[in-house]
Amino acid sequence: MQIYISEEAVVADIQDRFQTIYPFLKLEFFRKPHAEGEYSPEDEKISPDTLIEKIRTRYACGWIDISYYRTAAAVEYDFSHIFGLNVQILRKAGTLWLETIRTDNWTLEELNNAGKPAKSRPFQLPDASDNDNE
Repeated sequence: MQIYISEEAVVADIQDRFQTIYPFLKLEFFRKPHAEGEYSPEDEKISPDTLIEKIRTRYACGWIDISYYRTAAAVEYDFSHIFGLNVQILRKAGTLWLETIRTDNWTLEELNNAGKPAKSRPFQLPDASDNDNE
């Protein structure tokens, strides 16, 4: 799976394509890179309507590999080193979005699966017949 990064694209285009493939993950763009193991400051977040051309530091267009087996760290690295874009992948946790700083070594598939809501089963009292064996 790949996403094409063009100079005409806006941040929201890339975010939407990413989230279509990984509905429990989110891609956020920031003005500055984050250090390994650190959070990206909220006030550095880039607006979704920003043109990619305005924020990238490397003037390349092309494809970025977001295959399910790639780690969050590898994808973030490629955005930075190929296109000069500072991104952070976030995982859904209930109603919150968590930056993947401690799970950057997980694959996109693992992160997306971890973001899925837990399947809840209705509570049932045990059958009376289950107590007969005691």
